[in-house]
Amino acid sequence: MKVLQKTPTGIRGLDEITAGGLPMGRPTLICGAAGSGKTLFSMEFLVHGAKKYNEPGVFVAFEEKSEELAINVASLGYDLNQLQEDKLIKLDHVHIVRSEIEETGEYNLDGLFIRLGYAIDSLGAKRVVLDTIESLFSGLTNQAILRAELRRLFEWLKEKKVTAIITGERGAETLTRQGLEEYVSDCVILLDHRVENKISTRILRIVKYRGSVHGTNEYPFLIDEEGISVLPVTSLRLDHQVSSLRVSSGIPALDKMLGGEGFFKGGSILVSGTAGTGKTSIAGSFINEACKNGKRCIYFAFEESPQQIVRNMHSINVNLQEHLDTGLLQFSASRPTLNGLEMHLLSITKMVDKFKPDIIVLDPITNLITVGTASEVKSLLTRLIDYLQAAQITVMFTALAYNDNKTEQTDEGISSLVDAWLLVRDIELNGERNRGLYVMKSRGMKHSNQVREFVISDEGLKLVEVFLGPEGVLTGSARETQLLLEKTSVALRDHAVTRKDREIERKRLVLESKISSLKEEFESLQDELNKSYIEDDLKKNIMEDNRRQMTQKRDE
Repeated sequence: MKVLQKTPTGIRGLDEITAGGLPMGRPTLICGAAGSGKTLFSMEFLVHGAKKYNEPGVFVAFEEKSEELAINVASLGYDLNQLQEDKLIKLDHVHIVRSEIEETGEYNLDGLFIRLGYAIDSLGAKRVVLDTIESLFSGLTNQAILRAELRRLFEWLKEKKVTAIITGERGAETLTRQGLEEYVSDCVILLDHRVENKISTRILRIVKYRGSVHGTNEYPFLIDEEGISVLPVTSLRLDHQVSSLRVSSGIPALDKMLGGEGFFKGGSILVSGTAGTGKTSIAGSFINEACKNGKRCIYFAFEESPQQIVRNMHSINVNLQEHLDTGLLQFSASRPTLNGLEMHLLSITKMVDKFKPDIIVLDPITNLITVGTASEVKSLLTRLIDYLQAAQITVMFTALAYNDNKTEQTDEGISSLVDAWLLVRDIELNGERNRGLYVMKSRGMKHSNQVREFVISDEGLKLVEVFLGPEGVLTGSARETQLLLEKTSVALRDHAVTRKDREIERKRLVLESKISSLKEEFESLQDELNKSYIEDDLKKNIMEDNRRQMTQKRDE
């Protein structure tokens, strides 16, 4: 069974959503309003075909001259003059004079076919661009002739077996001004340039694609110094790979709270808290530890400049400048209002694809609310998390909590999406403000449920055990005061014990003295008793001896 062959465009992201490119040997209509990027889109199609796929192309312009086209795309690094010398691209400007058509009353495209056919045959071209088709029919009011010539043009391009792009201006109620091109084209791509809340966004949508499955969503695309980049909507299937490797947080005590090893590689981490609780410091320590271990990192800052972040991190003994110098760390700093949400997502993914980081930080995501609603921000972050998890890139978000500290829901609503959630809260007691850190969740690992006091000092970040006093959790000076009281009570108790020990020892000595005296008295009495007993026994023995002697003398 034959399947539709496709011609890759070489445009980043477009070949993915078209499942391979544009229909080979068939015409494709690119339509949109002025300034939407039709000419640039078509030019990239030709240049990529010549450079990447060895497919020469012909560009026929009805409005811009060849010299103007060459100058316009030079900023993208495309040298059209050199490509023409190398016989890879041919630029041709066809000037249509409306008055000549009105004078003769006849209109057909035979002259264009001859001219275009010669250009195709001389290069062996595989790709053709006609920009823009309205110029061909600007003086034609007879709709029957227009439809016939338009159909003949499309059929002629198919007979030449070239993959063609035809650009057209968008009509008031139709995709094009004539309203016919969209029906006779095999593939129709609509480009749109929208401005909402003073933020511009470029959108691409594939209206139809005969003989092929294709993405049907609206896809944002970016035009920058590297040309066009299309951002596909990430897959909704949750089938990405996971890792059991761990990534250190940069805070040893926090690693212990996370099972002793830190976060999972490729996971998503949310650090939320009110202003001044140290969210950026946690992110900086995380990046610093990763770079020390040779990991590549990108820090996306929406609030502070790179120089400001580097300077501020020095105050907690974190040197990010050395990682910038070694090339392991890159910063991307801009206000959220620079682009729309989709453009931010596209620029992030583009930088990630180019730099290939192991870890990225977005600080803070709360500022994105200024260019979109909470639901739109959540949609963007959901797609970003899916994209990064598929690439096994660990991401840390920081979020400013506007609501009451006791709430357990972030304003962006992504706490349920992330793998780990750290919450830093203010603890106010005895006229001072301290910080407490909680591990709200950490999927797939045993983690501490304790509250730790979070201390920021010139030696770095550390977590200390909070003290449970009679009135609850004590931090800061209250904890130190309670510890001092306990130390004092221990000293007093030790002193009391020592005093009692001395008293016991003294009583022991007195009793031992009494026992010794009684023992001597007992021994003296015993000697007296023994003396009387010995004397009686001696007398008895003497009397016995005397009696025996007396008896012996009588016998004699």
